[in-house]
Amino acid sequence: MARDSAATKARLLDAAFAEFAAYGIAGARVDRIAETAGANKRLIYVYFGNKEQLFDAVIQRALAMGAETVPFDAENLPDYAGQVFDLLVAQPDLARLLTWKQLERPGATDLEAAAYRAKYAAVATAQQQGRINADLDPADLLALVLALAQAWFTAADGMSGTGGSSSWPTHRLARHRTAVVHAVQRVTAPRG
Repeated sequence: MARDSAATKARLLDAAFAEFAAYGIAGARVDRIAETAGANKRLIYVYFGNKEQLFDAVIQRALAMGAETVPFDAENLPDYAGQVFDLLVAQPDLARLLTWKQLERPGATDLEAAAYRAKYAAVATAQQQGRINADLDPADLLALVLALAQAWFTAADGMSGTGGSSSWPTHRLARHRTAVVHAVQRVTAPRG
């Protein structure tokens, strides 16, 4: 029974990820999530509480997956930014989901805040050791790195010339990724 419960939760989270990425919290429909997951709608409330709590669970799962896929390395922020870019190319719904989070559920959960504090501390240590630029506050530097990694996914579609990352040709993706990595290298390079 526990195995079936875990499988049902996973299906619900997968279906909710797609639904929330497409429609946000306000536009998402619990009925569609349950139908897509092949589960009873009541189970969403049993397992997750309400639609907002389901959204929070989807966000936490997505962030955990991102952290596993792209390990954080404060001493090699250009590579980290390139890997974040690659993740967003591979999972374009992730950028949309995170945009919905900013719009509809701003602010960090306790888990998100703890993860960022650990990253800030790692950046501060690398700065103190002279390995990366110490001119900026660790939080500001990390925000710039993440913004650069996500820039092509949040810029107006017209900038891409093709209507979005899913239709970018391989050479264009490589050029965008190179620009991201180069920009992060310039921002994070130690002075002097």
